Amino acid sequence: MLFDRAKALTLSDFDYELPEDKIAQRPTDKRDGSKLLLLDAQTGEIEHSKFSNIVNALKKGDVLVINNTKVFPSRLFAHKDKTDTEIELFLLRELGNNLWETLVKPARKVRVGNKLVIGDKITCDVVDNTVSGGRVVRFDKNGGDFYSILDEVGHWPLPPYINREADEVDKKRYQTVYAEHRGAVAAPTAGLHFTDALLEKVKAKGVEIQTVILHVGLGTFRPVNVEDITKHQMDAEYYNVPEETVAAIKKAKAEGRRVIGVGTTVVRALESAVMYPRELEAGDGWTNKFIYPPYEFRVVDGIITNFHQPKSTLLMLVSAFSSKEKILKAYKVALENDYRFFSYGDAMFIR
Repeated sequence: MLFDRAKALTLSDFDYELPEDKIAQRPTDKRDGSKLLLLDAQTGEIEHSKFSNIVNALKKGDVLVINNTKVFPSRLFAHKDKTDTEIELFLLRELGNNLWETLVKPARKVRVGNKLVIGDKITCDVVDNTVSGGRVVRFDKNGGDFYSILDEVGHWPLPPYINREADEVDKKRYQTVYAEHRGAVAAPTAGLHFTDALLEKVKAKGVEIQTVILHVGLGTFRPVNVEDITKHQMDAEYYNVPEETVAAIKKAKAEGRRVIGVGTTVVRALESAVMYPRELEAGDGWTNKFIYPPYEFRVVDGIITNFHQPKSTLLMLVSAFSSKEKILKAYKVALENDYRFFSYGDAMFIR
């Protein structure tokens, strides 16, 4: 069916009213203690459960794909050399040769040529501006291991809608139990609900677990500022889809078994790895894939995800998997049933 551009969805179509007290500020006492809303993508039928019961919603033979990226302490506080001016740096991505793309605050006080001093072990030179208003900096590690230094002087990168400073609990809970490959500045939050014990139960049911990497960038939280959503540009994020994952998915598809993505990051990684004409291929690269209605999904048959911000690209992605109407109705039901929203909030399984 051809898409009627006259009826194209706009940014306003993805708005909804969210009371501030529904935005989770802290994690639940137990990872798998959150609520779980089950949504039939086709009929819109809704069931309520607990995330600890997710194994009951999975089927023997399912392939569950997780994102094993690892969050690192990417917020740094620096001073301009020989001044008392405090600067906040948010590391976005490594460009190579000790170069990093960063966001800086206050940006007006950071110019090309400035030297920034972070603690007593690390300095950086501002070498360029970025098109999005950030800065490219070159770090001088003074002979030390950069990530080890970051572990000492860096701060945990909680999302902007969590109105508090990160603490020791966040270092554990704003990280999946299967995090392995360092590179994310935000957690793939659908995976935060899984415990090691729950994953063992999933495996015991006969569900196959495979991995991808998508290093989540700040673009996850970057607002869409254009009413015509087709004009929005996503930030590029690194992804990797291994040969083993591709083989498992192809075998499952050939046998009529489901592929379930844990989070929108997994969905974007897998869909980015679909090459012409429709073949999923192993490999890595940078993706700025933006999924919004209408979209034909090539890989996943279900998505485990959290509840997303109004007008966000994540809300558009899950709406493409079901429909805007069904998703927003499910969100309304969730609010009426006291579900918690966003990164530390409750989960839904769209199937």
